[in-house]
Formats: sequence, C-alpha cells, structure tokens
Amino acid sequence: MTSTATTPEQYLAELPDDRREAVTQLHETIVQHLPKGFATIMNYGMIGYVVPHSIYPAGYHCDKKLPLPFAGLASQKGSINFYHMGIYAKPDLLEWFTQEYPRHTTAKLDMGKSCIRFKKPEHIPHALIAELMQKMTVQQWIDTYESNYKR
Repeated sequence: MTSTATTPEQYLAELPDDRREAVTQLHETIVQHLPKGFATIMNYGMIGYVVPHSIYPAGYHCDKKLPLPFAGLASQKGSINFYHMGIYAKPDLLEWFTQEYPRHTTAKLDMGKSCIRFKKPEHIPHALIAELMQKMTVQQWIDTYESNYKR
C-alpha cells in the first residue's frame, strides 16, 4: 500500500478512518521525540524520518539522491508498520527494545528485521517508541551507518 502523497500531512489525511487516528498519534510521538537534525519527509511511499543531505551530503548508499533513512511509518493492509534502522544496525539496541517491549504492551512482538508491525492500534507502546527515538542522535546514526553499511 504505497502512497502517492507528497507530504506527511497529506499521507495522514488520506488514511482510512479506522487508521488515521492511530497512525497520526504514532507519528506525533515519533516527531516529538526525534532528536534534532532528523527531518520528516515522504520516502518510499511512507512517512520517513531521515538525515537530510544538508547534514549528510553523501546520502543513502543505495541511491545517493535520497537522504539517509533512519525510520519510517506506514499503514499497510493488515498492520501499522514502524521501521527503525537503528534496531537493525545495533544489536544492543535491538536487545534493549525486545526486553522492554513486554513491559509496555500485552501484544506479542511482531517484528522482522527493522519492521515492527502493530495489528491493533491499542497495542502500540507509545512510551517505548518515544524512548527508542531518543536513543540515537543524528551523528550516532551516521557513525553506525558508515561503520555497518557504507563500504
């Protein structure tokens, strides 16, 4: 379910009624706790939270015209999906998240690499997502990205 929206606001406005409130609330949680320097854009047909070219001119190694992705948010057919590249890149962050998750929700963690799927909006652990977003600065993400992916 890739969107053709050109802004996060348009993306949210075009969501079905049964998803709009939950995705908007999760987006607001992410933005409120996103460290300084990250930007919010439309990226890959979803809301993207990226390191802009003004901070990291090299861009994303897969397509240097794109800013360096950090996180993403999408409403898919069967779930609300939250993507966090830091979890995929840093095993200690993944371990922290998976240990904390059951303390914040009764739902079983449904995760694949950097994608966390929420099938029911009431199971979204907003406080945990807020804390996760604050765990990595722009510079820490750039350093992690360069040491793991940029060759």
